[in-house]
Amino acid sequence: MARVVLTPHLRRFFTRLEESHLVAGTVAELVAALDRQHPGLAAYIVDERGSLRRHVNIFIGEEPVADRERLGDTLGPDDTVYILQALSGG
Repeated sequence: MARVVLTPHLRRFFTRLEESHLVAGTVAELVAALDRQHPGLAAYIVDERGSLRRHVNIFIGEEPVADRERLGDTLGPDDTVYILQALSGG
């Protein structure tokens, strides 16, 4: 099962959100599994086409996902996936 770590700011909207372990073969499957556990969460991560939103980054270990459009990057059972909101401003 892949370990999933999410940015803490999402707890404002999903109070029961915490680190979890999910079975998923791809990042897209992982996002779908998260959305089943926390309905509406996927809308913060992907757009209406299923592509990663511009202000969101997903890392598998230390590597950013390569497929930001379909989230087809594969996951192994021992992978850690980080879902983070990109910060900007000044």
